[in-house]
Amino acid sequence: MSAAAIGAPLRAPAAVSRGGGRKVLPGFNLTLGYTVLYLSLVVLIPLSALVFKTFEMSWGQFWTAVSSPRVLASYRLTFGASFAAALVNVVFGLLLAWVLVRYSFPGKKIVDAMVDLPFALPTAVAGISLTALLAGNGWIGQFLAPLGIELAFNRSGVVIALIFIGLPFVVRTVQPVLEDTEKELEEAAMCLGATRWQTFAKVIFPSIAPALLTGFAMAFARAVGEYGSVIFIAGNMPMVSEITPLIIIGKLEQYDYLGATAVAVVMLVMSFVLLLVINALQGWQRRRAA
Repeated sequence: MSAAAIGAPLRAPAAVSRGGGRKVLPGFNLTLGYTVLYLSLVVLIPLSALVFKTFEMSWGQFWTAVSSPRVLASYRLTFGASFAAALVNVVFGLLLAWVLVRYSFPGKKIVDAMVDLPFALPTAVAGISLTALLAGNGWIGQFLAPLGIELAFNRSGVVIALIFIGLPFVVRTVQPVLEDTEKELEEAAMCLGATRWQTFAKVIFPSIAPALLTGFAMAFARAVGEYGSVIFIAGNMPMVSEITPLIIIGKLEQYDYLGATAVAVVMLVMSFVLLLVINALQGWQRRRAA
C-alpha cells in the first residue's frame, strides 16, 4: 500500500453521506412514492371525497343539517358520555396499571391479557354482552331493577359501553411509564420523611402525568367514534340516548346522503382536532422522558 493511500483521510460511504444526493435507504424515492400513493388511496382520497361532497350543499343547508335539535342532542350525548367514560378510565386505568406493575399475584398474566380483550372483541359482541348483564332481566340488572336502578337502554348504558372499550388505552399508555419509573426516587422521598401520598403526588404523578393525559385523549377519541357496542345498550331513543354515528346511519337509511355527509364532516373535524391533541401530548411525553 502506498504512503499516499495510508495517509489519505477516511471518507464516509456515499450511501450514508448527508451532503450527497444518495440516501441511506435504498430505493428511497420508490418507497416514498409507494407510501404516498397507498395513503392517498386508503385515507386521503376517501376523506377528500367526503369533504367535497358537502360542496353540493349551500351553507344554509349544511348548517341546518348539522345544527338540528336532534343532531345537537346526539353531539351532547356523544361528547359528554365520551368525556365521562374517559375520566372514569383515567382513574381505574391508573389503578389497574399500578397493580399490574407493582404487585405479583396468582393469575397476573391472565389479568394482563384480559386488559386487551376489548381490542380483540367485536364491538357488537361487547354490546350484546353488556346488555345481557345490565338489562332488567339480565344477570346483574335483575337485582338492580327492584331498586329503581336502570343501567341499560339509557345514557348510563352508553357511558358503561364506552368505559369498556376505552379502558385498555389508558392502561397500555400508563403501564410502560410506570415500569420505567425509578424506584430509587420513591425510596429517597420516603427516607426524607414523605408519606405515601406525598411520594405519589410529588414524585410519581408528575412523571406519569403526560402518559395519563395521552391515555385520556386516546380513550376519549376512541369513544367518540364508537358505534357497535353502544347501539345494543343505548336504547337509541331520539333526543335521549341516540349517538351521532347512529344519526349518520339513520340519514343514510333515509337516502339523505348530503345530511349524513354534513354530520360526518363535523365528526371528521373533531377527529382531526383530537389527533392533533394526542400527537402534542405524545411529543410532550417524549420530551419529558428525554
